[in-house]
Amino acid sequence: MRRVVGVPGVDFTVEDVRGRFPEEIEIRTLDRAVDAEIQVPGSKSVTNRALLIAALADGPSTIRNPLFSDDSFWLMDALVRLGFEVHADREADEIQIIGQGSIIPRNNVDIFVGNAGTVARFLPPALALGEGTYQVDGVPRMRERPVADLVDAMRELGASVDYADEEGKFPLVVKGGGIQGGTVRVRGGKSSQFVSGLLIAAPYAKETVTLEIEGRDDWPYVGITVEVMREFGMEVEIGERFRRLAVEPGPYAAREYEVEPDASAASYFLAAAAVTGGRVRTPGLGVGSSQGDLRFVEVLREMGCEVEMTAQFVEVRGPEQLRGVDVDMGAFSDTMITLSAIAPFADSPTTIRNVGHTRHQETDRIAAVATELKRLGVGVEQTSDSLRITPDPVSPAAVRTYGDHRMAMAFAITGLMAPGIRIQEPGCVTKTFPDYFRRLDTLR
Repeated sequence: MRRVVGVPGVDFTVEDVRGRFPEEIEIRTLDRAVDAEIQVPGSKSVTNRALLIAALADGPSTIRNPLFSDDSFWLMDALVRLGFEVHADREADEIQIIGQGSIIPRNNVDIFVGNAGTVARFLPPALALGEGTYQVDGVPRMRERPVADLVDAMRELGASVDYADEEGKFPLVVKGGGIQGGTVRVRGGKSSQFVSGLLIAAPYAKETVTLEIEGRDDWPYVGITVEVMREFGMEVEIGERFRRLAVEPGPYAAREYEVEPDASAASYFLAAAAVTGGRVRTPGLGVGSSQGDLRFVEVLREMGCEVEMTAQFVEVRGPEQLRGVDVDMGAFSDTMITLSAIAPFADSPTTIRNVGHTRHQETDRIAAVATELKRLGVGVEQTSDSLRITPDPVSPAAVRTYGDHRMAMAFAITGLMAPGIRIQEPGCVTKTFPDYFRRLDTLR
């Protein structure tokens, strides 16, 4: 692992930070229903979009309330290696980036992205705007994650990109020279990040870029990208329920931008309210949010929770007994593990559908959830794209996390209700929420 270089205000090594965690944490059960207001950190999805767009804007931008975690550090590391001036002030909770328009300051740079999927998929189209040759690589798991649909679309838009080794896999070699533009069909079923990466770079193509996207019926993460682009002065024409997106050439405008709290991170605390029959309020999230993962509160409502959502906050009050649900989570699958972790405490089975793409994320999430629930004595069936979880008494056990931050955070909520739950390799939470376990303790 490598230190983030040349970023004032940041002294961080992924390996060092994770090494500060024990090999295993035992979760203490709660002896009462939770009653708390929890401030969660800035959205990972929004932070990384804003950081890259700020680098492509013309002039200095300030990103307020960013997420400081593995994923954002890998992107800052990449930007500095590419020659951008980045200043992070953790005390002030902001990052300043001096944008260079469509210019990538340094040529012939090797970029390492760890296991940050947004960084790996967002950077290649932007690198095509440069003049040199760039290689993008990551950890071994990143080399297993899909990227061919992005490469195919980049090539059709006139960008030069090749595989350094195995066809369809990272590492990628991107040769600068620009993006011509035009109309391209993009397959986004395996990851909507392909679409977002192309959109972010599209304003600097030589011609209008039109993306005809397929693979899903709903595109909430693409909606986040469009929203951030608009905040930096770039309009995106949307047609046919996000199935057609068009961007005309033009520069991003530098600005001050505030990142809203992370809806995925909030899901764990809202789930704690649901499963304990308590109350949790998360300020800063609510009506008007562009984050699709906020739909998780509607699932909690179906399970019997009371939900209040305003422009300033979201609040969940849990019932005496949760109900099982049957839900399509394809559009907000980052909260799929959160639902799986509380499903054993419902009064009937829970079925989670349309999440086959999660098999290609930090780990095979369907297989990981099924394996760990069985380890806890819970009945579970899996298909290629679904899970069915049957409520059972939860047995004490050590939960493997597979290096996946969402496995660690979600199953910690299981441990609030069931004694003897231990989380192995808890340091993986540094990917998106380094102080998660400290904030979880505040529920006590």
